[in-house]
Amino acid sequence: MANPKWKTSKSKTRKRRSHHALKPQGLSTCKNCGEIHLPHHACPSCGFYDGRQAIEPRATSAASTDFSVE
Repeated sequence: MANPKWKTSKSKTRKRRSHHALKPQGLSTCKNCGEIHLPHHACPSCGFYDGRQAIEPRATSAASTDFSVE
């Protein structure tokens, strides 16, 4: 099996890994309600995709989280 003949320098290693950084996620704006959502996905707040109702909208955050202490 082949082995490296010389040690790879720190700069050479770091130049090779320069593209490994995480990039910010691309987001789209809903044409129906104006909320931000993932591209090519139905809007989670109104349920619209491509100008039509694709899914049932998610319940509001205040109604879905009940933190009452008894």
